Amino acid sequence: MQLSNEEEDYNLSLSKFESMLKTNKVFFFDSEEFEEIILHYLDMGKASLAKKALKLALEQHPRSTGLKLVQVEMLVYDDKLELAEKLLNELYAIEPNNEEIYIQKANICSKRDQHEKAVELLKIALQYTDDLADVYNLIGMEYLFMDNFELAKTNFINCLEEDLEDQSALYNVVYCFEFLDQNQDAIAFLKSYIDKKPYSEIAWHQLGRLHYSEKEYQDAIRAFEYATLIDDEFLGAFMEKAKAYERLKKYEEAIESYSRTIELDDATSYALLRLGKCHEKLGNSALAIKFYNQTVHEDPLLDKGWIAITDFYVRLKNYQKALFFVNKALAIDNQNRLYWKRYASINKQMNFFEEAEFGYRKAVEFGETGLETWLFWVDILQFLGEFESAVQTLLQASEYFPEENEIEYRLAGIYYMISDATKAKFHLSNGLRLNFENHTLLEELFPVVWAKKSVQNYITKNRK
Repeated sequence: MQLSNEEEDYNLSLSKFESMLKTNKVFFFDSEEFEEIILHYLDMGKASLAKKALKLALEQHPRSTGLKLVQVEMLVYDDKLELAEKLLNELYAIEPNNEEIYIQKANICSKRDQHEKAVELLKIALQYTDDLADVYNLIGMEYLFMDNFELAKTNFINCLEEDLEDQSALYNVVYCFEFLDQNQDAIAFLKSYIDKKPYSEIAWHQLGRLHYSEKEYQDAIRAFEYATLIDDEFLGAFMEKAKAYERLKKYEEAIESYSRTIELDDATSYALLRLGKCHEKLGNSALAIKFYNQTVHEDPLLDKGWIAITDFYVRLKNYQKALFFVNKALAIDNQNRLYWKRYASINKQMNFFEEAEFGYRKAVEFGETGLETWLFWVDILQFLGEFESAVQTLLQASEYFPEENEIEYRLAGIYYMISDATKAKFHLSNGLRLNFENHTLLEELFPVVWAKKSVQNYITKNRK
């Protein structure tokens, strides 16, 4: 790639400066060269080199406004705001029409969370600057800090009208539209932007993302296609395209796009997992397992990988294999409620009730609050004859589900089993009040209780 004359001069200035530092000789640079050198080191995060360059620069060009403005920038960078402000006031007295003075004053206000004042200063800078796009962008950022997304959006749009190439403004304007729940407006905006700049892969990608969030998957795929045609190494667009194909149940096309992301970069656990899911949907069991195994190998901490491989074997009713994988997952993370929930349900399927009870207990201990889990756990405690524990568990569950008839009927049944008729009747009447039809739960779970004449009479008496 051939460098432009400007780039060549810039590289020469840098190497000349660095050789000067090594040899301790002093070379002359014009003030603009110094500005570029200093800003280069600042951009690279090499503050000490930037300071060395600035010191030399001011020795060679003590009256240069440009260099003093760079000095202001470095003082702001070091949080020396008072010093920066003092220097800016001196420069303002000399050059009141220099837009950079207003921009740096705004920068200081922004650092002090005086965002409205910063906007006022930037609006003055607009009157003097040749780079309107940059100032509009800065105003947009200040409005973002104030959470004023409408005005931020307006200024980012102004920025793009001045400079279609400003990618950060493009991302920011879409962000504002999305935050304001104006996805259809964002789509219309991007289409008009694409009319002016049809080869912007970023715009096509953002358009695809918006169509995807609006569940317009076919339109999303079309937009991602354009993005990948413009840039055939646009990994994000291939990934999003694959997700859209998956939504449309076009698993072969999804596989093709996910595979492309792996060709472009190291395989991510997400892409491997989705490849496994797509192959499973197509009935390619061997390939599904291959990709699930790769997923957990790539990222052993990704619970979705272990869950996918475990659920795969559960669907095949191969509980031995499912248990093997969920145990491997628990060896890596034994505080994951999703693993414990599966550990419990697999053991339940295999009639290992004590292990299943332990699994449900652990799942709840680590944050599982689903009603189904509580009920499975209680049913197993009841099956094991641990009625007191079952009662305590149901009372705990009722804190999460205070008006749940299934809990009330179970409490009634267990209280009858342990001969506490008063509490049993209290919970039975609650159950009948909440959902009379569901009283057959007693017959299903507590046939001995159901057979009691007193229980049948109580149900009949409370029939609505």
